[in-house]
Amino acid sequence: MSWHVAEEDLRAYARGELQPPLLWSADTHLAGCAECRAVLASAWDAGALDAAWARLDAELDAPRPRPLERLLLRFGVADHTARLLAATPVLRRSWLTAVALVLVMSVLTARAGHSTTLFLALTPLLPLAGVALSYGPVVDPTYEMTVVSPLHGFRLLMIRTVAVLTAALALTGLAGLALPGFGLSAFAWLLPALALTATGLALTPRLGPVTAPALAGGGWVVLLLVAEAARNSGDRVLAPFTATGQGVAAGVAAFAAGLLFLTRDRFDQSTGGVR
Repeated sequence: MSWHVAEEDLRAYARGELQPPLLWSADTHLAGCAECRAVLASAWDAGALDAAWARLDAELDAPRPRPLERLLLRFGVADHTARLLAATPVLRRSWLTAVALVLVMSVLTARAGHSTTLFLALTPLLPLAGVALSYGPVVDPTYEMTVVSPLHGFRLLMIRTVAVLTAALALTGLAGLALPGFGLSAFAWLLPALALTATGLALTPRLGPVTAPALAGGGWVVLLLVAEAARNSGDRVLAPFTATGQGVAAGVAAFAAGLLFLTRDRFDQSTGGVR
């Protein structure tokens, strides 16, 4: 070699301060000059080198964001929250496909029989089931990580609940638009769905993440059977979907939400709750 990189430039190179085109020239020269590499090694701070390798390892080992996570980040969701949402078990293609198929079958049945009763009766169970499948040691593959994470159990539960409810309610709302005789009655499922979900969550600290939603869903089925048995032949709408039934559902949802807030600290306990 007839020339070598100046020592000042090598020190700037080691600090990451050397700018193009000198940087490009130094890169090319260092590839073939052992003498300059030795000078660079002596000028390079060992701590900075270790830190650089640590940053490189962290970058290579970091998981690549999934499509859902990238979409959430694009909408301004914090990176840690976006990762928690992307890891929510039910926010997967299989669950969303199953919900879509159930809704399509319900809409087709309503169109064939000109009755929306089946759609209104079945739809409130979907958000309840989705929320129940989004947490707990039985169904959550990331449960062990959430237990040791420095995150309040209630906050994690609410993040996943909002995500599941958003997906389920959006699909259900679109399905409601396809019902025959579309009108406000097509959305009579909304308040019962919120009441069932809130009730299931409020009972979770005491009964557990499996029994609580199962009890809430079973109670809804029993209520529908009783309403069907008590319905007069001239009534076309079951009692839970009348104005009075909607008011009761709103009251139950509000009461359950208040109870859930009061018991929020119990979601960090290992017995009976989600953690």
